[in-house]
Amino acid sequence: MYVESPEIKENIKISDLIDQLSLTAFNARKLGEVAKICYKMVKDKATVFLTLAGAMVPAGMRNIINTFIERKIVSVLISTGANVVHELAEALGFRHKIISSSDFNLDNSNLNRVYDVLIETSAFEAIENFIEKLLNDLNKNGVKEKISSYELIWEIGKRINGKSFLKSAYEKSIPIVSPTLHDSIIGLQLSVLSNLCIDYTKDIKLLLDLCFKAKKSGIIIIGGGVPKNFALQSMLLAEGFDYAVQITTDSPHFGGLSGATLEEAKSWCKLKKNAETATVYCDATIVLPLIAVYILEKLKTD
Repeated sequence: MYVESPEIKENIKISDLIDQLSLTAFNARKLGEVAKICYKMVKDKATVFLTLAGAMVPAGMRNIINTFIERKIVSVLISTGANVVHELAEALGFRHKIISSSDFNLDNSNLNRVYDVLIETSAFEAIENFIEKLLNDLNKNGVKEKISSYELIWEIGKRINGKSFLKSAYEKSIPIVSPTLHDSIIGLQLSVLSNLCIDYTKDIKLLLDLCFKAKKSGIIIIGGGVPKNFALQSMLLAEGFDYAVQITTDSPHFGGLSGATLEEAKSWCKLKKNAETATVYCDATIVLPLIAVYILEKLKTD
């Protein structure tokens, strides 16, 4: 097999371009490999875990996540608490604004910065009001002490009127597990406004059930962090994932979890020995939209 230079022409489909990139080199080839494995998961009707770390919602990836959930491309989403918080802010009508100036001095401005985007402090005040009302509703229904993160997020989704992947997850009965929900504004407000505790053992049992029941299973890892490990460790008691892809900007040689290779995951038996794997070292805001289009185009034509 030889390296092939892509044939670029007008109106080329993204899926065709990515297929051609899989015959090039470096991360262009890895992009092609990741996209093909992602599509194979979906085509084989695997139980697909999607893990989400990093500021994906502030960066504008929320509609892509929503498409994955609405189309039931993924079976479960494991996310940081921050992405849930920012998605709720968007669902409540607040927007993340692009910083058009190089002046990032935002003291006393009531604006909160996430690298090169901003969101108003009033968004988090609105979230506090939303969570307070939700907690009152749960208390009236007898939920006073413990709830899993996915059940709480379904309760949030149930109360959203606008377009949101939180709402879609509730409507499609797709769980969103957030193992770091306590490490977010929602978690902070739970501790201040009520005695309700997040019971993560229920989240773990849910993931274990999905692992044991799956005939085939795959994982798409965005970023890394706690969501990555929380999902991978679920397979320690099962047989391991059949497919695994990772999109990260972290390197393995520093020893951090987000850069840990999928081969290392095989050594823990979190992946099967013959699992199909690929990692692309790239900003997920570039790769994730391309993979989403690749899957949708392939589903339409194959």
